[in-house]
Amino acid sequence: MSHFSTLTRPLSGSVVFLLAGLLLTTSFAAEPARWSLVAEEYGKVLQRADGQPVFQYLTDKPEGSPLTANSACCLYPVFTPSGERAVEMAPEDHRHHRGVYLAWHSLRVGDQRADFWGWDSLAPTETRVIRNRRVELVAADADQAEVAVENAWMMGEQVLVDERLTIRARQEGAAYVLELDFLLTARESMEIERTAFGGFCVRGRMAADRAVYDAEGRVERGDPHHLQPERNWPAADWYAYHTRLDDGRLVGTAVVNHPDNPPTSWHNIVRWGMINPCIAAPAAIRREAGQPLRLRYVLVVHDGPYPRELLQQLSSVDR
Repeated sequence: MSHFSTLTRPLSGSVVFLLAGLLLTTSFAAEPARWSLVAEEYGKVLQRADGQPVFQYLTDKPEGSPLTANSACCLYPVFTPSGERAVEMAPEDHRHHRGVYLAWHSLRVGDQRADFWGWDSLAPTETRVIRNRRVELVAADADQAEVAVENAWMMGEQVLVDERLTIRARQEGAAYVLELDFLLTARESMEIERTAFGGFCVRGRMAADRAVYDAEGRVERGDPHHLQPERNWPAADWYAYHTRLDDGRLVGTAVVNHPDNPPTSWHNIVRWGMINPCIAAPAAIRREAGQPLRLRYVLVVHDGPYPRELLQQLSSVDR
């Protein structure tokens, strides 16, 4: 009998089953590890392919948290590639601040005013809360991931603003690069009243040694005033903050502003580790019902000194 006729003879059922199992096992073994999104009690955690956490999107206030704001809906914690926490939640100086978040404290939608920031000074906070609708992983491979978030900015049971957020995350050496694309659509006409602070905010990790940098180097500038928008820091492509931990290591956060965002000045306060590009400081922001407000930022979270070359590169890329 020829070798050809032996190879083409019909296989028994057991042999077919064995070969199918081997093929299936080989297929699974060849599948590369991917970034993933894992559910936790109060949110969902984005993990690298090796299981290292990158950030948690916090959907609900943790029980017993000192956070005084009604809303969570923020990134906390956020980690550096070495696994060090890089942001603060409900720090003693401002219990309503929360990691990396977007909110305003003086917002008018239709005939209603609302404070979603949590300051509780210029507009009501009672019954005003940002509620999460979904957090889903929409794409991932071995090196990066894309997460989709939907939130509703509520007054009681009434939706005032719909928020859609896309987060694209990847690692660049000793830094994570998080591209954040917010789309806010009010159900009625909306005005973000002119104010010195508010909007996108990052509360960096605080330790004894703190500094803020721009493209020219370390910034030596006084604190802005929370009631005087004209005293904000000037427009810039980016500002970077880093702090030295007790063991001597540096960790930091930096924000790159998108050129298509509305004119922006920055409410940066070094002693609080606060980076806040404020679109409402130059002028009030208005949108008609159904007219979206799109805001884009790149958050860079890093180990070591601030990555100037990376920040310059990110600010020059056509995004």
